[in-house]
Amino acid sequence: MKKILVIHGPNLNLLGNRQPDVYGNTSLSEVNAKIKKVGEQLGITVETFQSNHEGEIVDAIQEARAEYQGLIINPAAFTHYSLAIRDALETLKIPVVEVHLSNIYAREQFRHTSVTAPVVVGQICGLGTYGYVFALEWFTEHFKKSGQTE
Repeated sequence: MKKILVIHGPNLNLLGNRQPDVYGNTSLSEVNAKIKKVGEQLGITVETFQSNHEGEIVDAIQEARAEYQGLIINPAAFTHYSLAIRDALETLKIPVVEVHLSNIYAREQFRHTSVTAPVVVGQICGLGTYGYVFALEWFTEHFKKSGQTE
């Protein structure tokens, strides 16, 4: 079974409580349960990780190379300025999809720039928790097309 790591960045541990008008009412544990269930239905093992600390996220990205066939990341605020996370993502030889719950391009100007987007396969934003589901569906198709179906 293919394994995907989902990394949630800073403040995503507050989902369901923090700005529900922007991020919705679903908690992070509910998001994780949903994407693990969808992954199971698609034949993908999903593991999740959340940190408010840039270095821990960099460590998780670096460790992903040995164990996972893909990575989904919501870098949250680090999207806009973390060159350390960008550089860690760039070293991976596995596909990475960037996900954002809100549409970062329809928010404050400073959120319009993603330093991580140029080093990932694609970016999904503004679709709430469905972004994670769509990323998993993309990985299913990617694995089929590349002959990685075990």
